[in-house]
Amino acid sequence: MTGGLDVPALRAWLREHDFAGAAEPRIDALAGGQSNPTFRIRTDRGDFVLRKKPPGKLLPSAHAIDREYRVMHALAASGVPVPRMLAWCADEAVTGTPFFLMEFLEGRVLADPALPQCPREERSGIYRDMNRVIACLHSLDAEALGLSSFGKPGNYVARQVTRWVDQCARATVPLPAGMRELMAWLPAHVPADARTCLVHGDYRIDNLVFHPSEPRVIGVLDWELSTLGDPLADFSYHCMAWRVAPQVWRGMAGADLAALGIPGEREYVAAYAKATGLAIAHWDFYMAYNLFRMAAILHGIAQRAADGTAAAHDAVEVGARAAPLANLALAIVQRNEA
Repeated sequence: MTGGLDVPALRAWLREHDFAGAAEPRIDALAGGQSNPTFRIRTDRGDFVLRKKPPGKLLPSAHAIDREYRVMHALAASGVPVPRMLAWCADEAVTGTPFFLMEFLEGRVLADPALPQCPREERSGIYRDMNRVIACLHSLDAEALGLSSFGKPGNYVARQVTRWVDQCARATVPLPAGMRELMAWLPAHVPADARTCLVHGDYRIDNLVFHPSEPRVIGVLDWELSTLGDPLADFSYHCMAWRVAPQVWRGMAGADLAALGIPGEREYVAAYAKATGLAIAHWDFYMAYNLFRMAAILHGIAQRAADGTAAAHDAVEVGARAAPLANLALAIVQRNEA
């Protein structure tokens, strides 16, 4: 067994579907993949990535790898770069749960938004292209992509707030006090949606693959939370990196951005507004909402650790970061109220 996979059964499936030749495929679990177990498969026909639903009892609508497959397949000819989808398999006899196979992208995954491994002159280009890609995503015609039924029209933020509040309310792992306060405040302050478009739901630097030597996005990954929704909710989630300290989560708050060659939050938001034509309103609410949502996601990882269904070995440690994120959201709310 590799990462819970029945390796002989998977190798047989790969050969049957012409993804492997005479040599035995090599299968390795990939780092990350807190939500859905992910594996790199090396064969004499090429390298692939397998992404599967985790085993066990799961929260409603979570781990939607079928949606990931559908949206990336639809985006293949768009301006949003995604890996090429190769196969979908619903047969649980192969890996224990449904999975899909996609091409492996040879590139860089940059986990730290401060980009310490990149030269200063490259950092602004990386941020410029990240901004370009999410602006392109939010400008796509979902109906033309065949995704008009990919989500419910309207009231996205209100429905998302209800979803995450309800998910937290169902948790058996105790909630931080800050999360409980936000569960009361957020539903009472939801703005009207800015617009409805295709949203990623988890657009951040470490869910992107960059060209090996150029400041260019070659693949956007992890689409399980994608739907039709409010672009400002999606974009403000991406912008949490400017608000969150690196010791709390994947952020760069407190860093000297000018010295690093990275645009400030205001400059970055202005570039997105210019590219999309969107007016930026209710920014404090969107930021507080997304910090709460991230806290809820991390608390969900803690819940899966308690249930014994977490995909990652550090699930308990990751789940513990929900509290400081909730406290950061509360500070934004309190400043806004004052």
